[in-house]
Amino acid sequence: MRVLAAMSGGVDSAVAAARAVAEGHDVTGVHLALSAKPGTLRTGSRGCCTIEDSHDARRAADVLGIPFYVWDLAERFTEEVVDDFVAEYSAGRTPNPCMRCNEKIKFAALLDKAIALGFDAVCTGHYARLSTVDGAPELRRSADGDKDQSYVLATLTEEQLRHSMFPLGGSTKPAVREEAAERGLSVAEKPDSHDICFIPDGDTRGFLRSKIGERPGQLVDDATGAVLGEHAGVHGFTIGQRHGLGIDTPAPDGRPRYVLALEPVSGTVRVGSAERLEVASITGSRVTWPSGRPLTEPTECVVQVRAHGGLAPALAEVSGDSLTLSLGEPLRGVAPGQTVVLYEPSPSGDLVLGAATITATAARPL
Repeated sequence: MRVLAAMSGGVDSAVAAARAVAEGHDVTGVHLALSAKPGTLRTGSRGCCTIEDSHDARRAADVLGIPFYVWDLAERFTEEVVDDFVAEYSAGRTPNPCMRCNEKIKFAALLDKAIALGFDAVCTGHYARLSTVDGAPELRRSADGDKDQSYVLATLTEEQLRHSMFPLGGSTKPAVREEAAERGLSVAEKPDSHDICFIPDGDTRGFLRSKIGERPGQLVDDATGAVLGEHAGVHGFTIGQRHGLGIDTPAPDGRPRYVLALEPVSGTVRVGSAERLEVASITGSRVTWPSGRPLTEPTECVVQVRAHGGLAPALAEVSGDSLTLSLGEPLRGVAPGQTVVLYEPSPSGDLVLGAATITATAARPL
C-alpha cells in the first residue's frame, strides 16, 4: 500500500514507520507542524511538535530512506484543539485535547489530505490493535496494558479506522526502544512527552488565565451551602481536584475537600468530601461506534473515563444520540467534557464498542 507515516519526532512513530517499510509498503513520512510558535524547543519530556521534534523526525526518515515532508497544520490545530480546549474549560467542562487532536487533526485533516493525495492508509505510533471481522475494523487494546492508547482513539469512525495502521499494537515500550536502537534511530532513548503539547510548562491554570482572564466566584460547601472562599474563575478547577483550592478553613471532620461541581454561569465551585464525588450513572452524547455497529439493546460493558484508569462495569442503553450508563460500581472524578469509552466485558475485555462525550452524571445516594 501507499502509506503516509505520521512522524512526531518520537521513538514510537519512528519505529511504526520502520515497520511499515519492512512490510514492503511504499512509505512517505510527514511531520505535522502544529505549534503556533515554531521556534519553541522541547525540554526533556515537556512539549512536542517543536523544531527539535521535526528535525528528529527528518533524521529518522533519512535512516529509513523514505521521502519526508512537513505539513503546516498550526492554524487548524489552534482552531480545532486549542480554542476548543479553552472554550470547554470556560464552560465548566473538562476536555481531553489529545482525543480532539486525534479526531480532528491526525485522523481528519491528515487522513483526508492523505486520501486526496492517493495514499491508502495513515500509519501512527499509537499503542492499539486493529483487526477486521466480517469486513469491519475492530479497535482493541494494546498488548502493553501500561501503554494502551485505545481510549484516545475510540472516537474515530469506522471509515477512519479502515485507513489506519497501528504497527506497535502488539509490542511493549521496551521492545520498541530496543528495536529503534537496533535500527540506528537516534530517538531510541528520547523521553516520551507527557504534558499537553501546547502547554509545555505544564501550567494549565496559568495558560487558561492568559486566555480567559479572571471571572471571580465563590467556593461553596456542597453539603451546607456555606461560602468557604473566593476564586478567580471556574476554568481553574476540574471535578475531583483536591489541591490548590484556596480554602483556608479545614473541613469540620478534618478530611480533604474535593471539587464536586462547576457552575460557570454563577461562578460557583462546589466542594465536599470524597464520598460525594461518587457517581452511579453517566449520560453522554456525540456517540461514536468505531466498528460501525451501534448498540441496539441494553448491553453489559466495561467503561473507562480516563486515558489510564477509571474503569467500572456498566449497563449501556442508547436512545438516538444519547447514551446512558448505569454503573455496577461507583466512579469518582467523572466530569462533563470527558470521554467515556465502552469496552466489551470479560473475559478478553479489549474490544472497543463505542465512545461518547460525557454531558451529565448522577451521584450515588449517600
